[in-house]
Amino acid sequence: MVNKVSVSSLQPAEKEGFLKKQGDHYRTWKKRWFVLKGRQLYYFETPKDSEPKGVIDLEPNSIVRDEQANDKKHRKMFSVSTARRIFYIYSKTEDDMRAWMDAVQQNIHKIASTPGGNDVTAARLPAVGIGKPGVGFEAAGTVTNAPPRARLAFGKNCIPYLLDESSKVLEFWQIWTESIPLSTELLQGMMVDFYVAASADLQKLTWRSAGPQNVFIQKMVDFFWNVGAPESEIDRLNEIGGAINPVTIGSWIDMSGKGGMDGGWFFPVETPLKTALEAADAGEPTKKVAEWAEHNSIPTCQSVGRDMGAAPPRQTELRFQLPGTDFTNQLRIAMDAFFAFGFPAISEDALACIRKCEGAGPISMSVITSSEGFVRLGVLLPRPSEEVVRQFCTLSDARADEVLRFQHALGNTGPAFVEYQFLMKGFGYNVYKEGFDVVFHYTVGHDRGEAAFA
Repeated sequence: MVNKVSVSSLQPAEKEGFLKKQGDHYRTWKKRWFVLKGRQLYYFETPKDSEPKGVIDLEPNSIVRDEQANDKKHRKMFSVSTARRIFYIYSKTEDDMRAWMDAVQQNIHKIASTPGGNDVTAARLPAVGIGKPGVGFEAAGTVTNAPPRARLAFGKNCIPYLLDESSKVLEFWQIWTESIPLSTELLQGMMVDFYVAASADLQKLTWRSAGPQNVFIQKMVDFFWNVGAPESEIDRLNEIGGAINPVTIGSWIDMSGKGGMDGGWFFPVETPLKTALEAADAGEPTKKVAEWAEHNSIPTCQSVGRDMGAAPPRQTELRFQLPGTDFTNQLRIAMDAFFAFGFPAISEDALACIRKCEGAGPISMSVITSSEGFVRLGVLLPRPSEEVVRQFCTLSDARADEVLRFQHALGNTGPAFVEYQFLMKGFGYNVYKEGFDVVFHYTVGHDRGEAAFA
């Protein structure tokens, strides 16, 4: 939503004048009256307008750059890049272009150097009563229209430990995002989906992306090579992929505020359980999972995935949708899994929160096994309300308002799932929280293919 301000209300402006701007959807050039004021670069149709046609929100990490135009007419062109979009602007003379570039760049420097400068849109954020959002956070009504990659960046910039430019965790995140195929690499009709899961205290994050196997596979394998995955695990990925032959495949990364980093692959397709278990290291855990699934008439899993870390033990995740439509019976099956797999029983306080989700949809479960035993078990409940989100945060001694701010940064009105999970002792490796924890799963959106069919 564009702020309803007039040209006259922005006086005295830091700089104003006519420029030409390239359209977003239709790449035509339109003459606009630009007004630079603080953190915003407004553009109007005329100098007398009472409402702008649009606004460019300047951020501490925005970039102003001289662009090489394809035609002589628009060779005096520059761009302003934000987390949402790159704006291309044309000036009549080179001197005017340089003056505009300098003015915009000075304001960006002021934003970055001002205390609270990372709080780009603080004046327009909902009053949820907590501290600053991260760099690039957008106001309600704009985030939901942003491309999913920008929304990932908005969410990432809400996490303090991902704002450190020298962080190895941030570098890992950047390498992963660069491995995901662009929309220009996808044929029309193809899609790449993005997901994020965050612990209630926002100390652990899981980022996922999935798309067509024929487009995704090579970039995904290159990513694993780049981060040091062993050749034996890449061979295993090919073997399991050959057995399942999924239409859609994906990669994921884990990270934590204590420096934890991990990554792997997943196939978000329905798979016979027997075939999916071949992705796991054989042992007592896989045997128990097979027995439990057979006893509860669960012949398939919704998703199978495996980590590609440099050192064993390897971890394999299976996700199931519990059978039937009766919530009470599904919850009974879930509680039985905690007992059958040797996990502590779910507390009464947690069960009270879980029961608040009755009627939202079927319960799912996530189980992670390794050659050294069960790693993690979780119950996933769909579409929790804000009240339930707050109750789960209280259960986890976390601040609900921080979760809601992160959620808003992603452009979401609520999680797709809330997961109540338990991580076995010894598998946190001093960087992930062991024991019970609460995790919120978000669907961020998808990129659609732009390439035409050959």
